[in-house]
Amino acid sequence: MVASITSNRNFNASTTGEEAARALSSSIAGKTILVTGVTPGGLGAHFVKVVAAHQPKLLILAGRSATKTRGRTLELDLSSQVNVRKAAAEVLFWQGPVDVLVNTAAVMGTPYEKTVDGIEMQFGTNHIGHFLFTNLIMRKLLESSTGPRVVNVSSAGHRRSDIRWDDVGFQDGKAYHKFRAYGQSKTANILFSLELVQRLGSKGLQAFSLDPGAVPTNLSRYVVDGDGAAAKALDKEMGFKQGSDTFPYTWKNLTQGTATHVVAAFDPKLDEHNGSYLKDCQLAPVDELQPFAADKNSATRLWKLSEELVGQSFVY
Repeated sequence: MVASITSNRNFNASTTGEEAARALSSSIAGKTILVTGVTPGGLGAHFVKVVAAHQPKLLILAGRSATKTRGRTLELDLSSQVNVRKAAAEVLFWQGPVDVLVNTAAVMGTPYEKTVDGIEMQFGTNHIGHFLFTNLIMRKLLESSTGPRVVNVSSAGHRRSDIRWDDVGFQDGKAYHKFRAYGQSKTANILFSLELVQRLGSKGLQAFSLDPGAVPTNLSRYVVDGDGAAAKALDKEMGFKQGSDTFPYTWKNLTQGTATHVVAAFDPKLDEHNGSYLKDCQLAPVDELQPFAADKNSATRLWKLSEELVGQSFVY
């Protein structure tokens, strides 16, 4: 058996968010936690519910519209850089550090569209919005006395595309493929975590990415009839096991889907494994992480591209 890099070698695909949070309760207590993507019924919202039971100091819920919560709310539209900058300025105005940032917000399989800043919607929202927001509030994270963490929620779907270095916008939609575009954005989430570690690990920042598994949530609201077959056909074309007619595709429920979030955000044993990509509450199997998403040179290249797209450099 491969040695576990997390605190509980028995945690697996069936582990619930509640179980993980109970086991890591002492690491949750007293922390200020900011979560993006808190739409009711989604992974972010359930993560917040699970964590709230273990005495965090403050929960900050960031989303497109303010909702009634037990924590603090922050209006954050990741598809608008102006709005992202406004939200970040609000966070910087508040007193106290941010100990944990969990970037869960995402769109998936959208029809071709651009953000208000002219960036393909999935890449612009899932990666560029989070890249800008995370860097703008970095000062608050580095003020954490408990060791700040950034968690970027990726997907097994990253396998479907490396970063399209010369054409992240799919020829202005002419070459658009919704699942390749989603894959590109999720690869970016993993590479962003790696580069955060390369640039800020020496300052105490930890960053992780993860695959929550297949969970039926409102993330699939853009999925239409035939999309499942199209995604499977793409996997088959690309030679992935998921394209096989005999591949055992399994679903997780909402709380199983949030368990890896909890481990990534709070497990102290991960201190020794900064930058890791997790799945099922453990280090993801080697064949679940595509080589292009583990390339440190690509991570640096993506950082520079992202700086160009937001018109700002971040030097630490």
